Amino acid sequence: MSERKNVTLSAEEVAKQKAIIEQIYQINDAYYRQCGIRKKAFVETYGCQQNVSDSEILAGMLSSMGYELSDSKDEADFVIYNTCAVRENAELKVYGNLGALKHKKAKQPGLVIGVCGCMMQQKEVADTIRRKYKHVDLVFGTHSLYYFPSLLKQVLDDSSRVVDVRDTDGAIAEDYPVVRTGGPCAWVSVMYGCNNFCSYCIVPYVRGRERSRDKDAVLAEIRLLAKDGYKEVTLLGQNVNSYGKDRGDGYDFADLLSDVCKIDGIERIRFMTSHPKDISDKLIDTMAENPKICKQLHLPVQAGNNRVLKVMNRRYTKESYLEKIEKIKKKMPDITLTTDIIVGFPGETKDEFEDTLDVLRKVRYDTIFSFIYSKRAGTPAATMEDVLTSEEKKECFDRLLEVQDEISLEKNEALRGKVMKVLVEGTSKTDENVLSGRTEGGKIVNFEGNSKYIGEFADVEITDVRTWSLIGKIIE
Repeated sequence: MSERKNVTLSAEEVAKQKAIIEQIYQINDAYYRQCGIRKKAFVETYGCQQNVSDSEILAGMLSSMGYELSDSKDEADFVIYNTCAVRENAELKVYGNLGALKHKKAKQPGLVIGVCGCMMQQKEVADTIRRKYKHVDLVFGTHSLYYFPSLLKQVLDDSSRVVDVRDTDGAIAEDYPVVRTGGPCAWVSVMYGCNNFCSYCIVPYVRGRERSRDKDAVLAEIRLLAKDGYKEVTLLGQNVNSYGKDRGDGYDFADLLSDVCKIDGIERIRFMTSHPKDISDKLIDTMAENPKICKQLHLPVQAGNNRVLKVMNRRYTKESYLEKIEKIKKKMPDITLTTDIIVGFPGETKDEFEDTLDVLRKVRYDTIFSFIYSKRAGTPAATMEDVLTSEEKKECFDRLLEVQDEISLEKNEALRGKVMKVLVEGTSKTDENVLSGRTEGGKIVNFEGNSKYIGEFADVEITDVRTWSLIGKIIE
């Protein structure tokens, strides 16, 4: 693979993009003055929290351009899908949605359709969109996010298709507008990319190599969030444990967490995702010693068999993983643990899958995020042969959920009758009288209450439990 360099946007380039945002705003504002309505933009996001964070930047730019953000693509003048390349189902949904928009475009010729994100960073996917979906106006990859204003302006000016998939290791840019969607909670990206090259994962190819944001920029962003009333932040990265390694100044992720803890107004700090091989004693101690850092850790194990882990290129063993879990539990006995698990990785046998169930029983996760292996073209695992049939993989997956559902319910049952501090995030989608929030451990709690509690902390007694959530009663 050829050596490539990171792209850091200069202040001049950021200023140029902001000037284009203002130009588009003037166009949209003139339309508003003439027609009395704002043009609307619809952004739909697939994939991980990093994609959500990217979409918040897209929404910020669109809002600054004079678009009214809409929850409905049916009424939108601009539709954009921010895509995920990790699993096939997400890709199929994108293709399906783009196909459906062809009829809308025929009835509404002025509609602008865009698609961006991880899928588009794969040349063969971008070529497919270009060839089969000719009604799509704008295609760009993850590395072109910060050039979105100039790309959109080109579409608007020339009524031509624009495809921008840059072959770089990625970019970092500061001071772009953001529209956040998380209520009292905010996502803050602290680094981008990944250097691990797990054999099943497309992320290093579509997100680029690891690159850390400047700590002062991160801390300044979080101070502004605190000033705006946000109470919780989640620090994001494909592997947050590697934060700072590329900067070479000795300042690491544990140091960053410690500094975030000093910011007044921020009461809860979470982070994801951690790689087991990189989680350090210093980070564990920092978590244990700082009450603002939630005692919640997402530590993906992926599989429990050492041969499978080696073929996955995970660079730890089942034994070393369990040793780290024990160390974490010793420092933080009440910690909430979650993980990711892949079922049916190429070559995995039924006997090897039993090792994964053994990890579940030993660790006793509160929640798992599990998937049957999905082949990703361009990764080493894509050429590996299966041992299990599709039916056998489904049987293993069902067994995994059966074991974990029992553990999750038992762990939630232990919380019955306890009073927990819940940050209220909003109301239920089905009942405006039911509020929903999260405990320090990230468990969802639903309870009846007045909307005045939204954005605030509330003491809630757990009165009933479900496998994946808790039911409570507010303590006035």
